[in-house]
Amino acid sequence: MSAFDDLLAHVRTTEALGQIAGRLSWDQETVMPRGAAEQRGEEFAAIESVLHARRVDPQLGEWLAQIDESGLDDFGRALVRHSRRSYARNTKVPADLAAELARVTSVAQGIWAEARARDDFNHFAPTFEEVVKLRREEAAALKEGTDHADLWDALHQDYEPGSSGAELDAMFGALRPRLVALRDKIMGADQPKGLTGTYDEDKQMALTGILAGAFGYDFDHGRIDKAVHPFSSGSGLDTRITTRTNPEDPLNSIYSTIHETGHACYEQNICRDYLLTPLGAGVSMGVHESQSRIYENQLGRSRAFTEYLFGQMRDMFGEIGIDTAEAFYAAVNRVTPGYIRTEADEVQYNLHVLLRFDLERRIINGSLEIKDLPEAWDSRFETDFGVKVDKISNGCLQDVHWPVGLFGYFPTYSLGNVYAGCLHKALRDDIPDLDAQLVQGDTSGATGWLKENLQQFGGLREPRDTIVHACGFEPSEVPLLDYLEEKFAGIYGF
Repeated sequence: MSAFDDLLAHVRTTEALGQIAGRLSWDQETVMPRGAAEQRGEEFAAIESVLHARRVDPQLGEWLAQIDESGLDDFGRALVRHSRRSYARNTKVPADLAAELARVTSVAQGIWAEARARDDFNHFAPTFEEVVKLRREEAAALKEGTDHADLWDALHQDYEPGSSGAELDAMFGALRPRLVALRDKIMGADQPKGLTGTYDEDKQMALTGILAGAFGYDFDHGRIDKAVHPFSSGSGLDTRITTRTNPEDPLNSIYSTIHETGHACYEQNICRDYLLTPLGAGVSMGVHESQSRIYENQLGRSRAFTEYLFGQMRDMFGEIGIDTAEAFYAAVNRVTPGYIRTEADEVQYNLHVLLRFDLERRIINGSLEIKDLPEAWDSRFETDFGVKVDKISNGCLQDVHWPVGLFGYFPTYSLGNVYAGCLHKALRDDIPDLDAQLVQGDTSGATGWLKENLQQFGGLREPRDTIVHACGFEPSEVPLLDYLEEKFAGIYGF
């Protein structure tokens, strides 16, 4: 066998083991007995030790050195690119540091949960200091020998390769003032009426199945289950999603499902030739989020699709407290004050993310001390949202990302929204009768366009190039802002 064939065989086995680890996580979040947690931890540790050994195997370096890329096709060159980057990063972090990070972040999650429940930042601060210290050490190791501008940039590459804090700062700097101005206009207008009544949870689950199917989810290679926090898991031939139900808020299950369907359809629609390789999954967190957000928002919350959904709601639940499709469209898109990122509407969601992006860069790069985080958070929140944070659990302790060391992750949420704005513009240009399709509940034109222009390619291209290829232009915040301003001016009448 050639060095490339050896590399491909090694990578396929590693990816298969990674899928098994992912299935353990899915099981833990959905159906695992509560008393199995201790044993599951041992199972995770065992498979992760095998994966780590495979990812830093010196033989990988030898194969990569021997491969002549001039004789490879696009798939081969992309596989080598992914493998070089992964091997370089994995071998830079000392094994003892990786082990200590795993230990500390595992403990930190429990202490964070206690601190959040108590509304006591000081209970978590010492542990948080240790998490940040270790992540800075990891970032320093990853930065060595690269052109990354700072420690935060080095960590960010795990989630959005090729992106930088400076580029994001410029994009988000242009995004923020128009979002704040739009939010202020909306808050000064009359609020549309919301849904009333209670909604049977079994019927909600039945409706989620209808909607996932309407957006192209393949149930022969997937399933929907309940979980505390909705998520998508797996790729290729086994891609699963979860949702949650609330008898007083059916929109939560509806849009959680559509969001996770976007993630899952991306994975299901990648070229089958890429299965169990680094190309066989979404290319980055930002591109992945673009799929979930365009399914959920630009398509699922559109005037046309909500007209179809209004009929489905009436058929499933009867009276919902709203009499017209137009009023339902307004109810689905209500903008209301709130502290929690995961519950935020389209207008305010990115302001939550931008706050975290700015603060975490300062934390990792050393200009913001942990003891000063609550004050910095509360001050920024009041500036952007016009209200004071009432308690720490609604402030800087609300998310689990930082406690478990996920620095560099948050901006991919807003980057995904920006990408979705660009994709939506290109899609609308190519499919002028899109609304006529959506009002019938037919998303195949839109989802087919996304499959053809983006999803099928998986990790073939770098993240930014993936968006450029699909849209035909460089990513920009402008399409997203134009879409939001036009949509919400129409809903709120200004």
